Amino acid sequence: MKNEINRIANKLVKAFNTNTVINPIPVKYCKNINLANKLRKLCEDQIKDETIGIKAGGTGIQALKKLKEKEPFTAKVFKKRLVKSGQKVKINQHTKGIEVEVYYFIKKSFFDYKGKVTKSNVTKFIKFMGPCFEIVGFRQRNKKFTYLGDICGDFGFNIKFVVGRKTKFKKLNLNNLKTSLVSKKNGVKVNGNTNIVYINPLNSLRFVLNKVKKEKINLNKDFYVFTGSTVGVVPFKGKGLYKGTVDKIGSVSVNIR
Repeated sequence: MKNEINRIANKLVKAFNTNTVINPIPVKYCKNINLANKLRKLCEDQIKDETIGIKAGGTGIQALKKLKEKEPFTAKVFKKRLVKSGQKVKINQHTKGIEVEVYYFIKKSFFDYKGKVTKSNVTKFIKFMGPCFEIVGFRQRNKKFTYLGDICGDFGFNIKFVVGRKTKFKKLNLNNLKTSLVSKKNGVKVNGNTNIVYINPLNSLRFVLNKVKKEKINLNKDFYVFTGSTVGVVPFKGKGLYKGTVDKIGSVSVNIR
């Protein structure tokens, strides 16, 4: 199995680096979340691009229950996957959709902290916050989402992150902030809420930071944490401008090509 998983990782890495797709990987690496995480880490270790953040994936509590999984997963986010609000992003038939999220920008000093991150101390690590899009998809042909490992093992399912303007962190009731995704040209209007994100985005952040400590990741710099979708995965209905809004936090836009 060691040789097989390495071969699969090599294929996924090549697809990641060249923006191409491969045939679907064996289902055993998707059905078992531990194998999916192992595959993800093997892939991430081969990427030369700078790591600028960590994402939480599979943060919908109802989805986790349906998939019979205990918790979300985390995945690294690389520099070439990050763009600013208003920029153009090219998609293809393997791009599955778009998500509206809350991101946090975390202080470098977090890596010096030796204790456990809790609900009461998580906010002291936050430098900025803001809204973002995550554009998601596979690097595999005709791939369907059946297991959490399907998206975990494929670089965490992320294609691009589009970040809105950073604002200084402020304490908000994240248990009930309205969110929306709109594309007037394509007749898209989807409403969401921060309360579908693993209780709320701050709780998702706490989860990610503890995973970072557990896996002994040290980026030695300020970094992003992307906390998970507030609207689910919304399929693209066409090209053009998409705008996302998180109440009291801000808005983000992307021009899909």
